[in-house]
Amino acid sequence: MGLTERVFNAFTKTILLSDKVEQLNATVAKQQLRIENLTERVIRLETALEFALLNKRPKHLPSPHS
Repeated sequence: MGLTERVFNAFTKTILLSDKVEQLNATVAKQQLRIENLTERVIRLETALEFALLNKRPKHLPSPHS
């Protein structure tokens, strides 16, 4: 294996690694958007649950004669 071939192989591996890093970056960006979307959905569910629990509580104190 000559020096030229080793240099060429190194460049090839570097280019392939760069491509994999770019693909990983795109995947991470998509996952981040998905996580943000899920976070927003959880916040909406928590808010709906809070409203439901507030509406379920009695509005007046029970009278002492009960």
